[in-house]
Amino acid sequence: QVQLVESGGGLVQAGGSLRLSCAASGRTFSRYGMGWFRQAPGKEREFVAAISWIGGITIYGDSVKGRFTISRDNAKNTVYLQMNSLKPEDTAVYYCAAQPDYSREYDFWGQGTQVTVSS
Repeated sequence: QVQLVESGGGLVQAGGSLRLSCAASGRTFSRYGMGWFRQAPGKEREFVAAISWIGGITIYGDSVKGRFTISRDNAKNTVYLQMNSLKPEDTAVYYCAAQPDYSREYDFWGQGTQVTVSS
């Protein structure tokens, strides 16, 4: 089991930046692939970014490529999402998720943090 707690959300003007953090419990964080997803009101959940547990390979959703950066600090059991050049359409609840090395799914999810981008 792993518990995930997101932080860093808030209200920002378009063009601004925010950094989200996701702190994970457990001693095997380094063996979890980590991802960020978001869900806006009335819309389906959208993949934002992911980072592998081995090699730190990163992938991004098309809508955030070049603006968002995912990173992880295994010593702190934390994954980050640096969001730059924010747009109003980035407004959503952002969730982090953990994929254990034995699973093909994201088995653990945080409660989410609200990001609101004003125009």
